[in-house]
Amino acid sequence: MLQLVGLVKPLAGFMVLAVFMGLVGHLCAAFITIFGGYAVLDLLGMETPFSLQVIFISVCVFALLRGFLRYAEQACNHYIAFKLLALIRDKVFGALRKLCPAKLEGRDKGNLISVITSDIELLEVFYAHTISPAAIAFFFTVIMCLFIGSFHWGLGVLALVAYLVVGIVIPLVTSKLSGDDGIRFRTKSGELSSFVLDSLRGLSETLQYGQGEKRLREMNERTDALAKDEERMKRTSGRNMAVTNTVILFFDLAMLFASAALYQAGTVDFSGVLIPTVALMSSFGPCVALANLGSTLQNTFAAGNRVLDILEETPVVAEITGKQEIAFQGAAAENVTFSYGDETILTDVSLELPENAVIGIAGKSGSGKSTLLKLFMRFWEVQKGSVKISDTAVGEINTANLREMESFVTQETHLFCDSIRNNLRIARLDATDEEIEEACKKASVHDFIMSLPKGYDTAVGELGDTLSGGERQRLGLARAFLHNAPFLLLDEPTSNLDSLNEAVILKSLHRERSGKTVVLVSHRPSTMRIADKVYSVESLSKTGGRRS
Repeated sequence: MLQLVGLVKPLAGFMVLAVFMGLVGHLCAAFITIFGGYAVLDLLGMETPFSLQVIFISVCVFALLRGFLRYAEQACNHYIAFKLLALIRDKVFGALRKLCPAKLEGRDKGNLISVITSDIELLEVFYAHTISPAAIAFFFTVIMCLFIGSFHWGLGVLALVAYLVVGIVIPLVTSKLSGDDGIRFRTKSGELSSFVLDSLRGLSETLQYGQGEKRLREMNERTDALAKDEERMKRTSGRNMAVTNTVILFFDLAMLFASAALYQAGTVDFSGVLIPTVALMSSFGPCVALANLGSTLQNTFAAGNRVLDILEETPVVAEITGKQEIAFQGAAAENVTFSYGDETILTDVSLELPENAVIGIAGKSGSGKSTLLKLFMRFWEVQKGSVKISDTAVGEINTANLREMESFVTQETHLFCDSIRNNLRIARLDATDEEIEEACKKASVHDFIMSLPKGYDTAVGELGDTLSGGERQRLGLARAFLHNAPFLLLDEPTSNLDSLNEAVILKSLHRERSGKTVVLVSHRPSTMRIADKVYSVESLSKTGGRRS
């Protein structure tokens, strides 16, 4: 909770304003009833500090102020909440960028989506309906205890006990009884999101093999289990409210009997019975707001924990800044050893990648070819040996500088749900339309794009599903050509292409070799024909890996 409160610092002024308006608003609400008590005393002919006319005007003013201040407090709280949610999303995406790709590789994407969407949304409850109510309850309790205590100190102490039980003891007990219901609910919710996302992506396979009913049955089972957890949390919340109202009634009666006993003892007059009792009855609002948070905050804090876990997670590869910029002058791996956990992939691998050369890397599936390219990209840190560019270890090069020197085309090209033009422009935001078209011609995809109804403005659909594997792969190559980096790392760049398109692309790569180093990973002998030199990962590594 303290960590979540710490994020409020940029909007501390608005939070103070919200607390002030909320406090004054609650005091107005309580004193409407209290002034009503004074009006009764005046009608009974007893001495009061205010005339009936003053009481009437004050009550009208309090009522108007209460409405205005309540609206202003809520508007301020929600402004803070939604502004903070935007800041938190920005922090989360920044954290994900630092964790990518090493710590996100193989991570449950549905769970991540759940954190980014519903978990962050749930924090709105904390920022809009928890921080300021807690502060308001504290200051309100102090003021009301002093006011009631002005009639007799014992009544002030009784009021304090009542506020503490309703506002602190009951929420803590409820929270303890809730156990880990909140985190379990958020975890299952994330797992359900993953299952739904997985089901949608595999819909064609599910239909093809007649597994629709089985998939639907499992989805219903997960949904029912989640509904039962939510039902249990709702029951806890209901019991919490029932206990709170019962305790409030008990303390109201206790105040009445205590003040009546003091009246009989001659310690207070009749106003010392009526006003403290009426004051306590009308002043539980801020404490009840806290009591109702006992169960609902379990869910909110569970969501907060999941968000903070991402913000606090240490990246495998830290971003490098502040180093001197370098230009590309060849690359090399020197005695590189790398493992994924206990699984050794590369052992004592060394190779030279000079300028103006096309280097091929061959090997069986899982031998570590793709891993080697990722080490040059510094997606992972080398555990032993070194990976260098321009005779400088990649860990000593500014991350932005490294990315500028490299283009990496993977086996699976990711396309965003956007136009072809914008999907290509991600490689270079300032690229002109002519430069985009030239890159596409090199990748043998320009003619295909022009055959589409909207040409380069054609939307590719989610994950590029409207395009074939070969078309997506050629767009990935076009991105690499557009980026125009001096170090091209191509992982199976022609695996989904026919021989004609492969020939066009290889010809383009051969032309691009001037001033560049091209690294080709491929199983195709035809692709390797343009390579000046071909390395075998098995011959480089003393123990062949089992993962790429």
